[in-house]
Amino acid sequence: MTPDGPDLTVAVASHERPLRLRWLLNALEEQTLERARFEVVVCHDSAGEATERTLGEHPLGAAGVLRHVRLPAGTGSAARQRNVAWRAARAPVVVFTDDDCRPPADWLERVLTAVRRHPGAVVQGAVRPDPVEAHLLAAAPHARSLRVDPPVPWGQCANIAYPRAVLERLGGFDEAYTAGEDADLALRAIEAGVAYVGAPDALTFHAVASSGLVGHLRTLRRWQGLARVVARHPVVRRRLALRVFWKPSHAWLLLAAALPWRRTVGAAALAGWAAAARPRYGASARGVVRAATELPGRAVVDLVEIAVLARGSARERTLLL
Repeated sequence: MTPDGPDLTVAVASHERPLRLRWLLNALEEQTLERARFEVVVCHDSAGEATERTLGEHPLGAAGVLRHVRLPAGTGSAARQRNVAWRAARAPVVVFTDDDCRPPADWLERVLTAVRRHPGAVVQGAVRPDPVEAHLLAAAPHARSLRVDPPVPWGQCANIAYPRAVLERLGGFDEAYTAGEDADLALRAIEAGVAYVGAPDALTFHAVASSGLVGHLRTLRRWQGLARVVARHPVVRRRLALRVFWKPSHAWLLLAAALPWRRTVGAAALAGWAAAARPRYGASARGVVRAATELPGRAVVDLVEIAVLARGSARERTLLL
């Protein structure tokens, strides 16, 4: 640490991903930014001892760079874990990332440069699928990752820096959210007049999840929280399809379901949904056939997403589908 402490605190929320977490810590160990200029704080609620061993044995801990907080198993939402992590920070700027990210070696150096260029601002970096796993997006059905071209107001915590003073002023993340707490915080910062800027060259990589259709469906329930974001921040409707639909494919699917498929207008709506929902595997005959075979699964995903959002809408007395 420098005499005045670190310039950046990397705050990480972690849950039951000790191997992914180790890869993140390894990447942070390889950062070109001087070790004295940053620290890492991890908050996790993992059961068992694998995550604790990863944290306790990692060289960043012995170097005095890594600290961690353990919550009782299963009690920490991402919002709570991030709040615990940033409140333990010693730096004036907190950089959030996730335990399924793996930044390049120059990531923190570029983040610090951007932060110094925009003092007092929230700085969002870019996110791309991890190149080591990117092939899974074309090889594994329903594989997914994250891509962010900053600045976007969703505030994804894979790669975003907040002045600690801003976090304290806003009270951090709203722990009532099941999802969307990152967007809510970013939007509250913008509404409070805090500058919100992008740093496209401050890039990190996000893992590719390839758990299949059933595994993907199991992750969708928490997205009920998105309705709360829309209810609290109506301005985001400008970014929704027809100001109501989370995805354009949701609008097309509901339209197709409401119209007779044998009629021209119904067939056109179904074709519109297929074009919006179809996975992109290239223009080859093999890619087109494969994309077509996945469309039934994509329809199931869209229907479940619509149902989840409808339930959240009822709870929040707003409309998001």
